[in-house]
Amino acid sequence: MIIPGFKFAATAAGIKKPGVLDLALMVADTPAAAAGVFTRNRVKAAPVLIGRERLRKGLAQAILVNAGNANACNGPEGLATARETCRAAAELLNIPERLVLPSSTGVIGAPLPGDRIIQALPQLVAGLHPDGLGEAARAIMTTDTRPKASLVQGMIDGQEFTLAGIAKGSGMIHPDMATLLVFIFTDAAAAPQVLKTLLRQALPQSFNRITVDGDTSTNDTILLLASGRAGNAVIKEPGPAMAALGEAVTRVMGELARQVVADGEGARHVYRVEVKGAATPAEAKKAALTVALSPLVKTAMAGEDVNWGRIMAALGRAGARFDPERVDIAFGSHPVVQNGRGLGPRAEAAAQQVIKSGAFTVTIHLNHGVCADYYDTCDLTEDYIRINADYRS
Repeated sequence: MIIPGFKFAATAAGIKKPGVLDLALMVADTPAAAAGVFTRNRVKAAPVLIGRERLRKGLAQAILVNAGNANACNGPEGLATARETCRAAAELLNIPERLVLPSSTGVIGAPLPGDRIIQALPQLVAGLHPDGLGEAARAIMTTDTRPKASLVQGMIDGQEFTLAGIAKGSGMIHPDMATLLVFIFTDAAAAPQVLKTLLRQALPQSFNRITVDGDTSTNDTILLLASGRAGNAVIKEPGPAMAALGEAVTRVMGELARQVVADGEGARHVYRVEVKGAATPAEAKKAALTVALSPLVKTAMAGEDVNWGRIMAALGRAGARFDPERVDIAFGSHPVVQNGRGLGPRAEAAAQQVIKSGAFTVTIHLNHGVCADYYDTCDLTEDYIRINADYRS
């Protein structure tokens, strides 16, 4: 994946296991318009605090990302280490330090080995090349089983543009950001405020509509950089150009979000919980999220058990208004509940085949209004416990 105006590199710095890619550098040829959104967790990692501060002017030229260590809850020392590594990268790149954004993911509370990062930087800078985004996607992984990337192309003012993104995320995934690092790059020309608006517009349809386990993180970061190399007039306000770029941002973020859910820690089944017929948008959202996050529903899915009673029980505590005797539930195109009552073993057998497909939609109709919402989620397996029980060992 090549995005004009950007170069990428990755290396093994020894932050994780020896010989494993764990450090990535993403660099624009010149200062790029930039915007970001960060964790809403009250506990924020050092790179999040620095990144928010440096993005206030809407410019960035480099992103330095490490995996294996979150650099969170490390006090003033964590901030100092993040700044030192950014300073070292800036010197090698011959750019202002304020244009380097740090980002980290991994174990919380462990001191970041800044010396290993600084020692690896010369090799990292020397390895920068336009087609290195795939390597960077692998370097930012923690419990991920596979890298996550997406690319789209479009037209603005008769000029072709490219937009591509990478993400990491597998556990601690929940709305309002989760254990996510997402880096998106485009050669379109757009003002920083436009980029920020497009990020916020895309979030409700992507990373704020997924959940794996209900936990959020100290390090969540989404960054969007625009090099302007596509040659279009700088997008400064709403109009066809902003809409075209926004469609691309939403598409890439949506694809990355779905890849995150599909790679949920230990996941074997991916499904969408879609609620229809709610009285209000807020109640549709609450009902969908409660069912999507229910451990009992998620474990039933892991066992390929059409235990629709668990769905009904989750709905009952969601805070949405409905008459239990009017609820309909279907797995894919196969109904299993009508007017609050099960349709029997044959219906459940057909629904079980839907679960066995590995990816499906559970549709719930409350028949209490006209509002709808959804969440994408995955099952909860014994592997989730194993992965997290052994995370630091």
